[in-house]
Amino acid sequence: MDLRYPVSQISIWLAAILLICAGCSDAVQLTHETPGGGVVTYLYKEDRGGPMGSPHRKEALSTIEKKCPSGYTVVRDGEVRGYSSMSSMEGHEGEITGRRWGMQFRCK
Repeated sequence: MDLRYPVSQISIWLAAILLICAGCSDAVQLTHETPGGGVVTYLYKEDRGGPMGSPHRKEALSTIEKKCPSGYTVVRDGEVRGYSSMSSMEGHEGEITGRRWGMQFRCK
């Protein structure tokens, strides 16, 4: 069997890919966690359905359900401070701003 890359190089590439993917998982974040609740935030775009139509909303609700298997109550929700970064891609100039929606919840 002829392998192009030794197993050690394959392991290094696999580890690098996993680290890159882990760095991209900021779409949903559990912040301000307490024993009885917390705040979960997720990314959304106004022109793509807003916070209620965001594909990350389902993952955010799933995060809350994992934290509160007996149920939960959303105490407050609304837009939270997002992030901004400069685009480094050719042809894309200016600042890119992400918008985040937050849900403060309490476990039952």
